[in-house]
Amino acid sequence: MSYLTFKKSQLINLEQSLYKEILRTNRAGSYSSSSIVGCNTRKYHGLLVCPIPEFDMTRHVLLSTLDATIVQHEKEFNLGIHKYQGNRYEPKGHKYIRELEFEAIPRKVYRVGEVVLAVEELLVQKEEQILIKYTFLEGNTDILLKLKPFLANRSVHDLTHQNLDANTKYDAIPNGIGIQMYQKLPRLFLQVSKACEFVAVPHWNKGVEYFKEERRGYEYSEDLYVPGYFEVTLKPGESVFVSASTKEQKPAEINAIFNKEVERRIPRDSMYNSLLNSASQFFLQKGGETTIVAGYHWYKKRLRDKLISAPALTEALGEHDLFHRVLDTSAKEIKAILTNKNNSHIQEVDTPLWLFWTLQQCWKKACINDFWRKYSDLLVSIIHAYTNDRFENVTLLENGLIYAADEKRPLTWMNGISDDKPVTPRNGACVEVNALWYNALCLILELAEKDKNKKLVQEIEPLKEKVKQSFVDVFWNEEEGCLNDVVDGDFIDASVRPNQVFTTAFEYSPLSKEQKKQVIDVIKKQLVTPKGLRTLSPSDPKYLGTSVGKASVREFSVHQGAAWPWLVSFYAEGYLKLHKQGGLSHIKRLVENFEEEMIQHCIGTLSEYYDGNPPHIGKGAVSMAWNVAGVLKILTLIEKYN
Repeated sequence: MSYLTFKKSQLINLEQSLYKEILRTNRAGSYSSSSIVGCNTRKYHGLLVCPIPEFDMTRHVLLSTLDATIVQHEKEFNLGIHKYQGNRYEPKGHKYIRELEFEAIPRKVYRVGEVVLAVEELLVQKEEQILIKYTFLEGNTDILLKLKPFLANRSVHDLTHQNLDANTKYDAIPNGIGIQMYQKLPRLFLQVSKACEFVAVPHWNKGVEYFKEERRGYEYSEDLYVPGYFEVTLKPGESVFVSASTKEQKPAEINAIFNKEVERRIPRDSMYNSLLNSASQFFLQKGGETTIVAGYHWYKKRLRDKLISAPALTEALGEHDLFHRVLDTSAKEIKAILTNKNNSHIQEVDTPLWLFWTLQQCWKKACINDFWRKYSDLLVSIIHAYTNDRFENVTLLENGLIYAADEKRPLTWMNGISDDKPVTPRNGACVEVNALWYNALCLILELAEKDKNKKLVQEIEPLKEKVKQSFVDVFWNEEEGCLNDVVDGDFIDASVRPNQVFTTAFEYSPLSKEQKKQVIDVIKKQLVTPKGLRTLSPSDPKYLGTSVGKASVREFSVHQGAAWPWLVSFYAEGYLKLHKQGGLSHIKRLVENFEEEMIQHCIGTLSEYYDGNPPHIGKGAVSMAWNVAGVLKILTLIEKYN
């Protein structure tokens, strides 16, 4: 039995199966995603979802789904499933599924009477192409397979309806059709690997509903265009392949492409390998640049997330060159932030400082000097951007700490907005920003000393010492035995939040060993959950432990109690630095809690965040880069301390 397997009882129960999702990517911006039974529950779901250059690379759902119908002895059995108004599901193809297992790729097995049919799907790496393999495993006589495509051709953020602008004409091509419904969208080529017949029965399939969008407070009903269906005959033991692509394919080559792609896949036979598979899905290489998608389905690249995720993701994959390429792309983005004279306000006060931490994580430590030679000008520019008050919303206080304030938008990673205002106002000197600031000053001082740059040493050393003393004076909360979260003059926000955890994990910290121990103890007692660190202590009146309702309502819980897995990697690092091997059992128990998530929200990966309250249900984006990176990092730490 495979590591990730679902039995019939789990699949036919829609109360379970509709809440579990599948995600595949092509490592070039496209993805394929649905529920594990093939019923789309989000507007973001689709068999082939691609970024479109003419629409600023916004992803578009081209092929929503492909229904297969088994015809034998003049009886039809439709394997598809869609939701319609009134909680009606038609057809009910999920009732024929006997097993779903994930090894190299997802494989569903259907049984209809004496007929057993296996269905496997994969995205071709770096191509806008999905391949679906149908294998007639068992049966006494030939079957006819009808394959009906449902086309959306719209942005993942919108829904479509029957309209007169749609061009519903198609062209006949070898073993298939080509159709381009709208200008600026690509032509979609639908082809079968063997001789088949296309039966044109054009119509709009109206009123398909996505209940997860309804619960999120968004429009949730749309019409999908069906041009007709393919008919192909299968003998027992025979396989047939379907290709949906933005390029025409030679039908005779589809089989070989499929087999080659399967060989490239990482077998998901453990939590570690499942997360490795997930890690590889976040990298996007296009146009000579390499970046990391922050999460699926709706996130694109985010610089902060990329800097935090890159070291652990690339180390786990064993791709040092990939780390370099991501770093080069990130450096260009940071340089653009610093040099853009039209940009007087920075949107993320901490992000440039994460570059220093990212360099420290370089898993071939010997190359840190190479990085200094390559990035020294940029690193010095980042320091000077803060010391010279480059941005109007960021100031370096007389005590050396960084102060940031913006009434309209949040400047830290706690960036929720509702009614055009930050949900978690953090104007002032923020604890993690200044922990990053101190770490950056220490690193650049170390490198400047190695480089024998006396001028830079003389500039940085007194500032570093000032920041070290000020940090403790301003943030240390003697009464609580931990750090204040934000300080703005006489105003002190002493909320117990996870932002203080970085001071226990960073290579350079202004805290003493005893202070770090107290911080770790407070976090362990108040913030640690089986799925990450809470963003606020449950004892706080502002705490919201469950994320439900419309977007504007959910935003209040995301950073007021929700638990984030990426944060627990810093906790684990700080904890092990203090307790060494004696802390392994605690950290092992923490990471083991994520094992059950491999078959929960999205198979083989980790959600954006989890409810702070039990049972800690996954919420938000179904797969998040820095969370996957965080757990992979913990597994590496455990190996190191073992």
